[in-house]
Amino acid sequence: MATKTPSSTKNPKKANLLDHHSIKHILDESVTEIVTSRGYVEDVRMSNVRLLMGTIIIIIALVAQFYPKKFPENRDFLIGCIVLYIVFNGLLQLIIYTKEKNAIMFTYPPAGSFNSTGLVVSSKLPRFSDMYTLTIASADPESISAQKPVHFTTSVTQWFTKDGILVEGLFWKDVEGLINDYNREPKKSK
Repeated sequence: MATKTPSSTKNPKKANLLDHHSIKHILDESVTEIVTSRGYVEDVRMSNVRLLMGTIIIIIALVAQFYPKKFPENRDFLIGCIVLYIVFNGLLQLIIYTKEKNAIMFTYPPAGSFNSTGLVVSSKLPRFSDMYTLTIASADPESISAQKPVHFTTSVTQWFTKDGILVEGLFWKDVEGLINDYNREPKKSK
């Protein structure tokens, strides 16, 4: 029996079936709801770091733009601002490329769990493809309590009606099955 969700009885989630960004956004939003409903609390530290870096970059640009001296006099100051702008943008891109990759959410371990690591939930929906890949991995793969990553790749056509409405029960069942696969104890070899 499909799990009833609060949003499925109120407003159905509708996507433009011709826009893969719209489809991926609806699915990723639903995955976030499912994972948090299972007791995982979202870890927003990475998002906060990105916001802080973006704010610093904007402040550098504003200071360079509205510095009280005119151009020939503030040349060295502007060069310094440009260098800082490039360095902070480079750091921001490095964080996004190395830490986030395709992650849609990071979590803390569930309360009362013996697991000491949270999850990294990532997804892919390549352009011009209907194959959606969802991966659940440990936030700290080097940890002794880290499980092996699990994933599934399925066509999005099984989760949407012809009108673009997400059939949440089917999608919830598939995502919860993946979370259960991740949480399953690994078989011990003799």
